[in-house]
Amino acid sequence: MAFVTRSAASMGWKLAAAGMALGGLLAFAPAAQAKGCIKGAAVGGVAGHVAGKHGVLGAAAGCAIGHHEAAKKEKAQQQAAAATPAASGEAGK
Repeated sequence: MAFVTRSAASMGWKLAAAGMALGGLLAFAPAAQAKGCIKGAAVGGVAGHVAGKHGVLGAAAGCAIGHHEAAKKEKAQQQAAAATPAASGEAGK
């Protein structure tokens, strides 16, 4: 039987509570705003955990970066679609 100190058990409960809170927030977040967040959070969480057990902080930063990159990609696609005449329906005129 392993002995667990009170502070280690307390830290486990805090991490579990933070994970459940983050999961609850993601469950109720609109899909349009969550684009890129899930993938970024997964990558950031792993990187944060490896870089000193800061998985939650890494997940939050990864979510923000992933959302930003997805928004940039979507904006570029919209601009490319607007620039082509076939997309606007003026190809045969």
